[in-house]
Amino acid sequence: MKIIIASNNKGKIKEYKQLLKENGFDEVLSLNEARIKCEPEETGDTFEENAAIKARALHELSGCACIADDSGLVVDALDGEPGVYSARWLGIENDDEKNAEIIRRLEGVPGIKRTARFVCAISFIYENGEEITASGVCEGKIGCEPYGDNGFGYDPIFCVDGRTIAQMHDEEKNAISHRGRALRELADKLKQRSSIC
Repeated sequence: MKIIIASNNKGKIKEYKQLLKENGFDEVLSLNEARIKCEPEETGDTFEENAAIKARALHELSGCACIADDSGLVVDALDGEPGVYSARWLGIENDDEKNAEIIRRLEGVPGIKRTARFVCAISFIYENGEEITASGVCEGKIGCEPYGDNGFGYDPIFCVDGRTIAQMHDEEKNAISHRGRALRELADKLKQRSSIC
């Protein structure tokens, strides 16, 4: 089955291909590889709503099985920001600048109050339009400065068990990441569906 990912984010595509391959999907295409341009406006108030908006728009364009997610960082001391606006928070495009702004805003906040979580919601649509959703959460804390180069987005400032996500190998990251957990939940649901059919 051909699956198109509603993204051109290189870091995300790499994770998706790796995790989907582990779960039995071997033909996985990015938007660029599928030669499709699909950039619907993310008007949802939740990660789930935005994931569905993207998946449905891509399915309408392609007619293929599609997968889309919306994910982001929720920082408790920032009242949940950046949240659903993580990719476009404050209009800042550069990941390093976004990370620096979060660290600046948390200056003086003690470690015990720097709690945060990565959240991922996935929307999967079969060729026939049937939809399946899944979600995953990774709990952690915001560090005082960025570390590591094996990641993207907020990975260099998000700490789990004393290390940032960007300091972890791919296998370690996939085992605990919000996207990894959401994809494993999705894979379980897909297997359950195929065993019923």
